Amino acid sequence: MDTKMKRDYYEVLGVSRDVTDQELKKAYRALALKYHPDKNPDNQSEAEEKFKEITEAYSVLIDAEKRSRYDRFGHDGLRMGNGMGGYDASIFTDFSDILSDFFGFGDIFGSRRPRDKRRRGSDLRFDLEIDFKDAADGIETKIKYPRLENCDECNGTGAEKGSIAQVCPTCGGTGQMNIRQGFFAVSRPCTHCGATGEIIKNPCKACKGKGLSEQEKSLKVSIPAGIDNGMRIRMSGEGNAGEKGGPRGDLYIVVNISKHELFERDGSDIHCELPITYPQAVLGTSIAVPTLNGKANLKIPAGTQSETVFRLKSKGLPKLRGSGSGDLYVKIRVFTPNKPSAQEKKLLKQMNEQYSKSVDFEDPEYYKKLKEM
Repeated sequence: MDTKMKRDYYEVLGVSRDVTDQELKKAYRALALKYHPDKNPDNQSEAEEKFKEITEAYSVLIDAEKRSRYDRFGHDGLRMGNGMGGYDASIFTDFSDILSDFFGFGDIFGSRRPRDKRRRGSDLRFDLEIDFKDAADGIETKIKYPRLENCDECNGTGAEKGSIAQVCPTCGGTGQMNIRQGFFAVSRPCTHCGATGEIIKNPCKACKGKGLSEQEKSLKVSIPAGIDNGMRIRMSGEGNAGEKGGPRGDLYIVVNISKHELFERDGSDIHCELPITYPQAVLGTSIAVPTLNGKANLKIPAGTQSETVFRLKSKGLPKLRGSGSGDLYVKIRVFTPNKPSAQEKKLLKQMNEQYSKSVDFEDPEYYKKLKEM
């Protein structure tokens, strides 16, 4: 096309002359979707010309050197030196990612690069049950789990001993097939060989041609002190073996912690309830409280009410991130006997008579104090 008849590239893409690369790419994406020939089956010829025009404009403006020459000299400037300018199919190699977003293309214009036959192995999950104390102290344990290994019979090739995999005749070993799509030649995964580029005519009987077989793996695992329920430990490279010599996947150990008969957990803090008698609550006492590591002495002041919570600092679980430990919170429950003995009944009646003498239940101040309590 004569350069005098060419439209301004900025006008073609509908952008201003100070457009950024990001804005340029966004504008091209929208127009590429609109004018791609396969999206316009009723007017494919005109759409194809329009698509070539916007693609040519984009290829120039997205290139800093070409854009600078175009801004200074126009279309004639692109013909200076290396003869740049005009529609060239090779420009698609610079932005095939844009086309693949819309049209599902692989390599543009039939790249014949062989595909990497190696494939990473899949990740695995193992659920590990530990008790509350192990979570607090941390443990080292051994687990056993099934995972895929390279087949011993064929050394991971998938072919029977004495035979080898053959190059796929359909794709020539590249794992890709060239397909004509509109005025493009695109590359898609080969359906004959599953994109591996190989055909195994005599598959290994042990692994049925997969090159992998399931085996039991024994592994030593360290569980850090303070780990919480549901946390995952990643063991890099301990998952399934990869195909055709590909890298192994990872193993994720999910820790499940059994409930404690006394303690409840809240992060690195723990909570428990402690029953005391009515006389202990009234008179005050000192009592031994169970912790994760033995017992600790807790002073109960005189007149302690039921539901009062005391904190024992640093008697909780170790903090997984950082230093130190959480706290132990002890909630007091005043114990009420269900079946008091005759002696207890006698004493309680005497106490009740004493209260009746010292407390005027008709006095409004009594109920005010009760409400405050």
